[in-house]
Amino acid sequence: MDNLTQKQRSYCMSRVKGKDTEIEKVVRSELHKRGLRFRKHVKNLPGKPDIVFMKAKVAVFLDGDFWHGYRFPQWEGKLPKFWRKKIGETRKRDQRNFAKLRRMGWRVVRIWEHSIEKDLNGVVRRICAEL
Repeated sequence: MDNLTQKQRSYCMSRVKGKDTEIEKVVRSELHKRGLRFRKHVKNLPGKPDIVFMKAKVAVFLDGDFWHGYRFPQWEGKLPKFWRKKIGETRKRDQRNFAKLRRMGWRVVRIWEHSIEKDLNGVVRRICAEL
């Protein structure tokens, strides 16, 4: 069970950024330094990808390890039911959106938060390789 009231949880969740997170800013800055131009959060694409290269049809998602469940099966048992359900639904939604994009002819690049923190240049090289 959650240790916060519904009102407290709602307030906390409203403070979590969905766009222009720190990891997004760092990756976008590096891509921009390399002369690459892109769009952000394209609303008419499934999942509103964080970075979109329209001509190349490449959609990049920069996902937080907790919120999107990196290696979720290994640690989901340690979470309260509320979080297991929430993260599980996020993972299913991500997979549906990735599949929709692929059916539309897009290449999907998923980058995890820890990868950005560990090897930003490697992440940028991976994105560039898709272009």
